[in-house]
Amino acid sequence: MLTKKENIPQNSTAPIEFILLGLSDEPNLQSILFSIFLMIYIIILAGNLLIILLTLLDPALHTPMYFFLRNLSFLEICYSSVNIPKMLEDLLFGNKSISFLGCAVQTYFTFLLGGSECFLLASMAYDRYVAICKPLHYHVLMNRKVCLGLAVGPWLSGLLMAFGHTSMVFTMSFCGSHEINHFFCDIPPLIKLACGDTSRIKIAVLVMTTIFGILPFLLILMSYTGIIITILGISSAEGRKKTFSTCSSHLIVVTLFYGSACITYLKPSSTYSPNTDKYLSLLYTVVGPVLNPIIYSFRNKDFKNALKKIWERKAFG
Repeated sequence: MLTKKENIPQNSTAPIEFILLGLSDEPNLQSILFSIFLMIYIIILAGNLLIILLTLLDPALHTPMYFFLRNLSFLEICYSSVNIPKMLEDLLFGNKSISFLGCAVQTYFTFLLGGSECFLLASMAYDRYVAICKPLHYHVLMNRKVCLGLAVGPWLSGLLMAFGHTSMVFTMSFCGSHEINHFFCDIPPLIKLACGDTSRIKIAVLVMTTIFGILPFLLILMSYTGIIITILGISSAEGRKKTFSTCSSHLIVVTLFYGSACITYLKPSSTYSPNTDKYLSLLYTVVGPVLNPIIYSFRNKDFKNALKKIWERKAFG
């Protein structure tokens, strides 16, 4: 329900639904985009499920690093499932409407999972820091209790972030057009539809996004600063290369996720461009989840060996 205030314009309305304009209105592109995103969604589900199964079935992958990776894969499945199915429905049937409640729920889970991923990537960076910088104490510092806390903590942080963002935005009043120039209910285009002065909401959203985005990024930066210092202290070039390879996949994922998210949410509102922002959003809602399993599996010998062992076990009994 929208909170009604005395200073709300008389023409403000409580929308029953919003209209998602999507990526394109061209009829000829709808079927092509549907096929592309359906294939991408299948790859996301298959790739991340494969990582989860491999890390569960192979005892050699029962380590903190793969425990966090399993959590990341589960999160990516959930993250992509919040927005892509609705996008596919819009492209296939042309049903671009989404209820007010549905829009709020979609926004909530988008920020819940996005915020959780920020802190989970920080947990994974800390794991790599301990493994590289404190290898003799790794199993003590990264025991089961610590790993569980580093996995649960991101979800709790995401809950706080999502509740704050969603409650602030969906207690606003909306007037005029209810068309959202996006393929999912995102905060910047929703604020554009609000009545009256939204400067306080914009500042509050920016502050909260900065806290929940910059804090884990600083933790990642601190971890990699320690990692780089340790790697530079290794005498042999081969040793430096081998050590860095253990965290290179994570670094690629962090760069892709944070690069696109920061450009979208932390830039000045004066530079807001609906079309640019929704295409940038594809990087962390679609491209990231589909690339993560590819990056981790193709660059990881442990995964290849685990997949080979399971294949041989099934093939030869």
